[in-house]
Amino acid sequence: MNIQNNNLSTQEEQRLEADLKHEAYWRRWGPYLSERQWGTVREDYSEDGSAWDYFSHEQSLSRAYRWGEDGICGISDNHQRLCFAIALWNGEDPIIKERLFGLTGSQGNHGEDVKEYYFYLDNTPSHSYMKALYKYPQSAYPYADLVAENQQRDRKSSEYELLETGIFAENRYFDVLVEYAKATTEDILIKITVNNRGSETKTLHLLPTLWFRNTWSWDNKSKKPLLKKINPGLIEAEHPTLGKRWFYFPQTMELFFTENETNKQALFGEKNDSPYTKDGINNYLVNSQKDAINPEMSGTKFSPHYCLELEPGETKVLKLRLANSPEIKQPFETEFEETFQTRIQEANEFYQRLSPCKMKDEWRNIQRQAFAGLLWTKQYYHYIVEEWLKGDPTQPPVPESRKHIRNYQWIHLFNDDIISMPDKWEYPWYAVWDLAFHAIPLAIVDPNFAKHQLDLITREWYMHANGQLPAYEWNFSDVNPPVHAWATWRVYQIEKEVYGRSDRQFLERVFQKLLLNFTWWVNQKDVEGNNVFEGGFLGLDNIGVFDRSSELPTGGHIEQSDGTSWMAMYCLDMLTIALELAIENEVYEDIASKFFEHFLYIVDAMNHVGTDGTQLWNEEDGFYYDVLHPPDQEDVPLKVRSIVGLIPLFAVAIIDSETLKKLPNFQKRVHWFMQNRPDLSENIACMESCSIDSERLLAITGPDRLRIILEKMLDENEFFSDYGIRSLSRFHAENPYIFHTQEEEYRVDYEPAESTSEMFGGNSNWRGPIWFPINHLMIESLQRFHNYFGEDFRVECPTGSGQMMNLWEVSLEIEARLIKIFLKDENGKRPVYGQTEIFQNDPHWQDLILFYEYFHGDNGVGLGASHQTGWTGLVAKLIQQRSEYVCEI
Repeated sequence: MNIQNNNLSTQEEQRLEADLKHEAYWRRWGPYLSERQWGTVREDYSEDGSAWDYFSHEQSLSRAYRWGEDGICGISDNHQRLCFAIALWNGEDPIIKERLFGLTGSQGNHGEDVKEYYFYLDNTPSHSYMKALYKYPQSAYPYADLVAENQQRDRKSSEYELLETGIFAENRYFDVLVEYAKATTEDILIKITVNNRGSETKTLHLLPTLWFRNTWSWDNKSKKPLLKKINPGLIEAEHPTLGKRWFYFPQTMELFFTENETNKQALFGEKNDSPYTKDGINNYLVNSQKDAINPEMSGTKFSPHYCLELEPGETKVLKLRLANSPEIKQPFETEFEETFQTRIQEANEFYQRLSPCKMKDEWRNIQRQAFAGLLWTKQYYHYIVEEWLKGDPTQPPVPESRKHIRNYQWIHLFNDDIISMPDKWEYPWYAVWDLAFHAIPLAIVDPNFAKHQLDLITREWYMHANGQLPAYEWNFSDVNPPVHAWATWRVYQIEKEVYGRSDRQFLERVFQKLLLNFTWWVNQKDVEGNNVFEGGFLGLDNIGVFDRSSELPTGGHIEQSDGTSWMAMYCLDMLTIALELAIENEVYEDIASKFFEHFLYIVDAMNHVGTDGTQLWNEEDGFYYDVLHPPDQEDVPLKVRSIVGLIPLFAVAIIDSETLKKLPNFQKRVHWFMQNRPDLSENIACMESCSIDSERLLAITGPDRLRIILEKMLDENEFFSDYGIRSLSRFHAENPYIFHTQEEEYRVDYEPAESTSEMFGGNSNWRGPIWFPINHLMIESLQRFHNYFGEDFRVECPTGSGQMMNLWEVSLEIEARLIKIFLKDENGKRPVYGQTEIFQNDPHWQDLILFYEYFHGDNGVGLGASHQTGWTGLVAKLIQQRSEYVCEI
């Protein structure tokens, strides 16, 4: 499908083009607030690096943040100087609801977990229209109960969820719908719609909150901004770099002003800098402290107070406006509602243009919410490591011990950007391999933003001087799979396919930086210099026998089947990009030749059989395994049937004959290898007799091994679930892998839901569940194999069914099973929600979609982080391509 971008037919496309050319800054304001700033590494100034404990949710009410802000369904400018979000109080809670609550990594029986219900319903790339829903209980929020009950449960028990507390029984909650529509780049209309879903009349205190991020408490040089009352329905916000903005609101009896500053007296028993502190509005309203707000009607944090009494089923609407003019005479009249209707219509036109094929409302709803989640999960991320390590002039000196706890090798890192987050509550920090997957569906709706994300991570203020990419804030030096080149190539292709334009400058710019990163991998992760790679963690939490990032209990090291396969894939992605660039610049032919040769050496090492061979391929089992090299002992294959052994399938590429004809120097190099290095050339396939310009297949697995691996992968008693490819074979349910050392037993069991292993802590589990990123890569790989082998290469799918499919049909079958997770079945139930009745049956819940981190390997129930649209948003891409393949879904 190609919509072509010649006439920029929709208003949204025109806005994005104007923003790109810096003619109008439509992206200046967006959903850039975090959903959790507390408990992050950025806010951690402890002696021992215990980020969860150093800055708790309880403290967040009263303590100013250093590096960012959080809020519910909120927005900010692109440097998070001025922020807006909703705050709520039901008259029962011990505190006003200003931010989302969840359990810390140590409180939850499966790690950190948000305990709220909120949904991203719509968004456009320019954020010209945005819609989100928060469900707020009418009874006192059970903070203590959630912590206590989860503390009592062990890792073998399920998590204790908010619905289980009974707080939503009989629909005793408010639906709070927050919508934004931009009249211009600097004129943002806000509509808050509140509905009482319960059967009794209830009161809601609605506190739309405008505040400045605290940038003045950390040194004596920063000028303090100011919010002040102009008239009963207008506030002026003045900032030294943002300038002036004006906030319009319906007149109300109470206006609350305070300062976004720490209440030192309440937290630390110290004297406050001002009598008005971050918790002032809460203390006035909830605790009746009448001196907690500023009667002078000024400060750095402000809320008008609306006391809404709602009868059962009643809806009330509040209209607000944040603009760059103080002279809007009728801010909420006809033009206000017309702007909303126009922006909604434009959003519909934009998404219809992107997905013009016939699509059932059910499918379109899932895709639209997936795109909305991706766009809502942008966040302003601010973290200057050198300043963080040194501490701030006005604050107590940082302990010497913490200067060597984490990230001290990354003092060059200067983050001050809008970045796509995995999940703004569970993971409110970028992760380099997550980001690569985010870029794929983002490229459909906003290729320029997707390209910017990939470019940003390779810039000199992100990438280490040695070529390493920063992994994630808990440990920038950790190692994620090297999928950046794959994402760069795919984003380049998607933009070309969807919009009809090729950004070769982007491709070349990122490629040049990835040359440094590739060299870092070769120098750092190939311990013995034999083209077999380690890598350690590689993002696959809890999947192996040992923690691969730590010292092994046996000593020695592990040569990783997945680490080596990722590097083979990296080679092929770099080769593919180099060949594309070489068509216009012959210099890249030499670079392409280098990656071509390196790939062959890696494959030879993986598949080598002999006395000195690594033998990652196990001939007896017909599978790839990690191999343990203990000191002064024989190598030990770690016979775990996991995606570690499937990842070799990802290393596959086709060099077509037309490309070879256009690049004679590269063509000659390939031909030379075929003629002179038959020992290395066995992994260069070509159909029948090969000529110099024959199409070539480069892959780790030849057709025979491919069949052997697929037989296991497509076996429903092993990897093939009704909902996609499992991360661990179900074979291990009855046959756990057990490894003994002199002191301990290590084992890997099939666990289709949450992990019982605390190897990496948290809620991540690769011991059985289904993960979208791995499945997406498998789909693409099978399609590339099909493009080479064609219709005649058929396998049984599922294994044992007697049904034969070509590899393209197999890829579509995996695709269909993944999408099925979110679709209503013949009984109207979505597998993602399992036995959670309210999501399955209640009309106010059943069409709201959550995009979980991973999914139960046997029944498709959503698990882990509940808003991981980042990489589970790949379902939007799957729906998009399925609509193109099938034409009607």
